Amino acid sequence: MTDGFARLWTAQTISSLGDGVTHAALPLLALTLTRDPMALAVVTAAGTLPWLLFGVLGGALVDRWDRRRTMWAADAARAVLLATPAAAAALDLLSIALLAVVAFLLGLGGLFFDTAATAYLPDLLGRDPALLERANSRLRGAQTAASGFAGPPAGSALLALGRAVPLLADAVSFALSALLVRSLPAAPRPVPQSRESLLRQARAGAAHVFRDRLLLGLALRPAVGNIAFLAVETVLALFAHDRLGISAFGFGLLLTAEATGGLLGAAIASLLGRRLGTGTALTCTAAVEGLAILGLATAPDPYVAGLALAVCGAAMGATMVLGPSLRQAIVPAHLMGRVASTSRMLAMCAAPFGAFLGGWLATTYDVRTPLYAAAGLLLAMTVVTATMTSNRRVEAALRAAAPAGGPDHPEFSAAT
Repeated sequence: MTDGFARLWTAQTISSLGDGVTHAALPLLALTLTRDPMALAVVTAAGTLPWLLFGVLGGALVDRWDRRRTMWAADAARAVLLATPAAAAALDLLSIALLAVVAFLLGLGGLFFDTAATAYLPDLLGRDPALLERANSRLRGAQTAASGFAGPPAGSALLALGRAVPLLADAVSFALSALLVRSLPAAPRPVPQSRESLLRQARAGAAHVFRDRLLLGLALRPAVGNIAFLAVETVLALFAHDRLGISAFGFGLLLTAEATGGLLGAAIASLLGRRLGTGTALTCTAAVEGLAILGLATAPDPYVAGLALAVCGAAMGATMVLGPSLRQAIVPAHLMGRVASTSRMLAMCAAPFGAFLGGWLATTYDVRTPLYAAAGLLLAMTVVTATMTSNRRVEAALRAAAPAGGPDHPEFSAAT
C-alpha cells in the first residue's frame, strides 16, 4: 500500500473513533430528553435525510470537484458544527429538535465525504482490483474497530463526565482527519463535461445503476438492509434497557460485540470471496444477517444478544468489503462518484423508513416487534438479490471492465 493510503487510513480511523463515541452517546443523550420511540426515530432518521434530498446531485458534484478538497472541507465543517450541540449540552439547552438538526447536517457532510472518498480510492490505488479489496478490508476493519469496538464504550464513559464531552471528542477527531486528508496526494481532476447540466449528469449516473442488474443488486442489498437495521437501531437502546436490563455502559459493550464481529468479517471477506465466489459470498452473508437479527429478537439475556450482534456484525463487515470493492473495479472512473452516491442514496433513503417503522412497531405492538420485522426483511432480500449478484454476473462484469488483453481477476469471482 502507498504512503497516501496510509494517511487516508489514519484519517478515517481517527474520524471513525469519534463517530463511535457519538454513535453511543447520541441515543443515550436523546434518552435523557425523552422515552418516546417516535421522537428517538426522528433523531435517527434525520442523519439519513441528506441522502434522500441530495444524494444523486451530491455524486454529480463530486464528479466535478476535486475529491481530496471535498473530503477535508467536509470534515472541517463537521468539526465546527459539533460545537453547537456541545455548547447547548453544557448550557442545559439541548433538545430533540437540535439533535435532529445536527444529525441532518452531519449526514450532509458525510454524504460529500463518503462519496468523494469512494471515488478517490480507485485513483489513489490505480484501480487495481486486488489492491482495492485489500484496501477496503483495511479501511472497513479500522472503521469497525474504531467506531464500534473502541468508540461506544468511550462514548458511554465520556458521557458520564458531561453531556458535551463526547461531542467535543468527535469534533476533535473530524479536525484531525481534515488535516491528514489535506496532506494526501492530488488525484486527477474529473474531466469537465460542460455541455451537460448537473441534473443531466446526475440522471446519467442513476440510470447506469438501474440499467445494470449487478449494480442494482449491489445497491438493493444495503437499501433493504438499512430498513431492517435502522428499525433495530431505533429501539436497540430501549430494548437493551427494558428487556435485557443493560446499563448505559453495558449498552456500549453491546455495540462493541457487534463491532468485534464486524472486524472479523472484514478480515475474512477476501477469503470468503475466493472460496465461495463474490456472488455466493454476498448471498450467504445476507442470510446470516437475517438469522442473527432473529436470534437477537429472541435473546433471553445480554450474552445471547451480544453473540447475535457479533454474528450480524461479521456478516455486515464482509459484505461492506466485497460489495464496494467489486463496484469500484467495474464502474468507469468518470461515473464513480455518481454511481457510488446513487447506490448510497438508495441505502440511506431507505433508512428513515426503517427508523420510523421501528418506532411505529414498538409503539403499536412491542419493543421486540421491530426486530422480528427486520429479520423477515433481511431473509426476503436474500432471496430477491441472489440471482442479481450471482458469481456468473460478477465474472461477466469483471471481464467487461478489464482492459483489452488484461488479466481477469478471479479473486473477485470464481470460487477456488
